[in-house]
Amino acid sequence: MSDMESLRMQINEIDEQLVALFSSRMEVARRISEYKTEHHLPVLDAAREREVLNRVVSLAPEEMERYLRILYGTVFDLSRSYQSTLQGAQGSLSERLRQAAAATASKFPSSAVVACQGVEGAYSQLACDRLFPSASVMYFANFEGVFQAVEQGLCRYGLLPIENSSAGSVTAVYDLMERHRFSIVRGVRLQVEHCLAAPKGVTLSDVREIFSHEQAIHQCSRFLKEHATVSVIPFSNTAAAAQRVADSGRRDQAAICSRTGAQRYGLEILSEQIQDSDSNYTRFICIAKQPEIYSDARKISLMMAIPHKPGSLYRIMAKFAALELNLTKLESRPILGKNFEFRFYFDLDASVFSPEVLALLDELEATVDHFVFLGNYYELV
Repeated sequence: MSDMESLRMQINEIDEQLVALFSSRMEVARRISEYKTEHHLPVLDAAREREVLNRVVSLAPEEMERYLRILYGTVFDLSRSYQSTLQGAQGSLSERLRQAAAATASKFPSSAVVACQGVEGAYSQLACDRLFPSASVMYFANFEGVFQAVEQGLCRYGLLPIENSSAGSVTAVYDLMERHRFSIVRGVRLQVEHCLAAPKGVTLSDVREIFSHEQAIHQCSRFLKEHATVSVIPFSNTAAAAQRVADSGRRDQAAICSRTGAQRYGLEILSEQIQDSDSNYTRFICIAKQPEIYSDARKISLMMAIPHKPGSLYRIMAKFAALELNLTKLESRPILGKNFEFRFYFDLDASVFSPEVLALLDELEATVDHFVFLGNYYELV
């Protein structure tokens, strides 16, 4: 037998002991959970965890200290998650979510008053048409106007772009999420196909200025590099850019917009499919003032401010992994007024109709300093 084989056999024997000891520890955690339930005690006992951690660190060589802290941090997280699952969802958040689900209609509505950013012909309107075949659309100049319209009850719903497969996250929307209270109730993915459009009779060689939204500009970067002598001017919205070009009376301007936007404002298409990727999709979220949780909800979005210290993000993600929840999106944004501290946004394939997920959400709300449940919803693809 080689030295390596001998060492591996030792590892196997140690692993067998670790599995047995871990199982024994979790069994004791189960009994502790029963005691806490009987005596109405919270799952988290931070003082006890610090006591245990200090004791086990003192038992090991100094060079093992950092590894033990990571190991026991994970053990504590798993133990708490196990106890929370055993106790069931009993917190205020899970109760609010149960009530919201019970109060939600059986089907998502086909008609509603919906707030969108931009003007007629915007991609937000096209996404709105996919969600609501009979929507009455109210247009606002910026994303904040959409949030405010929903908060103030002017519209039941608002539609906002959140992410593009080529250009990435719409950071302006993520930053506004912290400043407004809302619930995500639906999602939709829209295939985005950009064209270059100009007034009738204008040729590509005539164009000296191109207007469009910064996301569309980014998504068409390859086309724009091929026409580097043309000035590219960011605008509030692709359809608004088309409207501006149509109203300007100029013969040297064009807009990057949708085919619908070009047709709406009487522009001719100079070039089609100018986006960098043929597989160019934008995700939109539909928000409401109050939570609406439909029976087909399969995605959960969360917002958290996590302590700025090693292992904090890992411990949150370990909780998701323990329940085998698929993390589909992780976005970080700086917290204003705090140096290099970040707020995190998570998208998970999960549903509040799962008792284990409800228990996890209660645990997160109780243990994370700033935790916001953004919604549980179905995303139309």
